[in-house]
This record gives sequence, structure tokens and C-alpha cells, in this order.
Amino acid sequence: MSPRAAWRLESLGFGEVYDYVGSKMDWIGDGLPFEGTFADRPRLSTLADAGVPTFGLGDTVRDVRDRLGGWDLGLVLAGPQPVVLGLVRAEALDADDHRRVEEVMEDGPSTYRPHVSAEEMSPQLQDKPAPWVIVTTLSGHLVGVARPEAIHAAARSDGS
Repeated sequence: MSPRAAWRLESLGFGEVYDYVGSKMDWIGDGLPFEGTFADRPRLSTLADAGVPTFGLGDTVRDVRDRLGGWDLGLVLAGPQPVVLGLVRAEALDADDHRRVEEVMEDGPSTYRPHVSAEEMSPQLQDKPAPWVIVTTLSGHLVGVARPEAIHAAARSDGS
């Protein structure tokens, strides 16, 4: 139905028409805006801090240590795309300064989608505590890192 609607809109004179081939959940999972009964609930997309330090595979332990700041983790991204490959914990930085990030990183960390509500995430964190929640789109692009305290607070304020 979508291609037909796109072609019809073009025939009616609309200049910029796009045929979105993904599903509604793909759209929401990519952190794009949506409407509906529950659209105003606090979600990981709004709780995630995009300022988390990021590194490439070629960076060194020294690079990470120098740029980590007050964070206790850094994320390792693939090439120019912000796709999360791994994470580096601050405690892993006891290694030699010249070791590459790929030698000390944890591969394939668990990630969550931007559309997940604080109300959904909070019980998961109570069952399986974690120091942070890494938020990525369906395609693995980094949105940011949400802190459990912020997720629990948002869930409580949302009435749960």
C-alpha cells in the first residue's frame, strides 16, 4: 500500500515524497517521533545521554584514559558510522598505554531501543541490575547511555 500512496501523492503534485518500507516498530525503534496514547511516556530516547565518550578500534588505552572524563565507560564505534561494537570499562585501563582499544574492549554489549519506556525498563533493571543502559537504533547506531537512577525516577513519575 505504501508505494501506491507515495506514487499517488507525487501525481497530486507533492514534491518530496518518500516510501518508508519499514514497519511502524522499525520507525519507533529508530527513535523517530510517533503519536498515540502512550507517546508522551518517558522513553530511553529521552533519558539517554549522547555525551558518552566514544572511541575507534585503533585508539589506545591512553586515548581512552585521557578522554574518559567522569565516565566509567566508553563505547567503541565502527568506522564513521556510530554503530556500537563494544565497550571499555574504566577498570580495564590498567593495561599498557599503547594497547589498542580492541584488545581491552568487551565485544557486543547489550543494547536497548529508544522507544522502550522507563516503565518497561525499570522492572528489568530491578531483576537484573546494570550500571548503565546503552541505547541504540535498530541498525545499531548509538543514541546514548541512560543511567538506571534516571530510568527508575522517570518510571516513578510516570505513575508506575
